[in-house]
Amino acid sequence: MELLPLLLLFGLLGLMMYFMSRRQRRTVQQQQALQSSLTVGDRVMTTSGLYGTIIDTSDDTSVELEIAPGVETTWLRAAVREKVGPEVDIEEIDEDELIDSDDVEDTDVAEVPAPVESNAQVAPPLEHDKQKS
Repeated sequence: MELLPLLLLFGLLGLMMYFMSRRQRRTVQQQQALQSSLTVGDRVMTTSGLYGTIIDTSDDTSVELEIAPGVETTWLRAAVREKVGPEVDIEEIDEDELIDSDDVEDTDVAEVPAPVESNAQVAPPLEHDKQKS
């Protein structure tokens, strides 16, 4: 009779360990799949929060990232955390997508009130380093 609660406790502990390891294994597999699917032109974020575009994937352990125009750095594949959406350049936006100011009616724009006059005064700066005489 005293053996049953002990067996249930070990059974629950075993189940918890199994499900936790299964979740961790799935996360590792997803990360490995991401790192093996990296291709030139992908926009990525590293584990340190740096955004860049992949410019070379010829090495199995590292990738070349362009973090700014003309600035290339080498990173371990394991440091790539996730793929992010592509960066949109202003030059890539079509002129058709822009709103013409002639199309906007004047009735839609609310009038901006005039600034309010204030009698507020600015305090002089504190002088911390000077000694009192």
